[in-house]
Amino acid sequence: MARLSHCLAAAGLLFATSAAAVAASGPAYAGTRACDKVDTTSIQDAYVVMNNVWGADTAQCLDVTDSGFTVTADHSKRTDGAPASYPAVYFGCHYNTCSNGTNLPIRVGEISSATSSVTYSYPNSGIYDAAYDIWLDPSPREDGVNQQELMIWFNRQGQVQPVGTRTGSVTIGGRTWEVWTGNNGSNDVVSYVAPSPITTWNFSVLDFITDIQKRSSVTDAWYLTSIQAGFEPWVGGTGLALTSFAASVNGISGGATSAAPGGCQVTYTPNSWNNGFTSTVSITNTSKTAVHGWKLTFPFSGNQRITKAWTADVSQDGTVVSAANTRYNGSIPANGSVSFVVQGAYSGTNASPTAFKLNGTACTTG
Repeated sequence: MARLSHCLAAAGLLFATSAAAVAASGPAYAGTRACDKVDTTSIQDAYVVMNNVWGADTAQCLDVTDSGFTVTADHSKRTDGAPASYPAVYFGCHYNTCSNGTNLPIRVGEISSATSSVTYSYPNSGIYDAAYDIWLDPSPREDGVNQQELMIWFNRQGQVQPVGTRTGSVTIGGRTWEVWTGNNGSNDVVSYVAPSPITTWNFSVLDFITDIQKRSSVTDAWYLTSIQAGFEPWVGGTGLALTSFAASVNGISGGATSAAPGGCQVTYTPNSWNNGFTSTVSITNTSKTAVHGWKLTFPFSGNQRITKAWTADVSQDGTVVSAANTRYNGSIPANGSVSFVVQGAYSGTNASPTAFKLNGTACTTG
């Protein structure tokens, strides 16, 4: 697994900015303990929790719940350099891992509202910041480093500060913020630092995006790619907790829904015996954009009845079968494919279905 940090050290300068998450080492779920250095976990079938120990060799575990996570770690990093890790939860797309059903990336100029709520819990010990990250880029990229990072520091404990220098102050959402601007060598960063700790807040993400357009290269033609909330610990880490997170982005085409693809193709490959069968169903997204969250429907022409399925959540109503993604295969990239297997019973003939729809779009068969 590759790792890429967004934090760089400089002599005599204390700063931070979030590390990049990368592909998961395997699926994990709420209620589990994630201890791999780089891992992703789906919660609420809508957000991704990532354990990302990119800046240290010390161990870090996340106890994942349906609403967030709690950190166990004992890091010991110099505070004049980069933090040890960036455990976080996010909505959107980050390093080829997208949250299920997301409508991100979305053009900034097409956003009608973007809201979020978050609750943090802070230990009394350790050196860290509570970092809320908003990522923006000129292209609708789902991988790699975005050109602009917008950080909201809900809290900082110890002698750490954002990348760059303090360039002013601003009032957003009824709160006053220190504004810091700089570049970490990989991307530009604008940070909004709370003068005192904030534990819980329901706010407009769009208000911050509107402000950063006055301080950066971001325009309405750029894309919002992800919204993230997490921590950057240098020393300690145990007890850092994000106990709730929610995000919603609405645009000219509505909110976060499983969008219809521009085109799709389905291959249905059956294997029959006596009165039973298995079938491998392969879905190819033939459009130019990824699909995040999918549902395939098709009718049987006979009396086939599905009894079991693998790598899809399958139900049947009469002759109509509905198959939806699981927590770990919700995205189909442009020109990419996903597959699942069903098992069933029948009598008479086992004719293959010929009419498939992916998120409401009719697919060709092949």
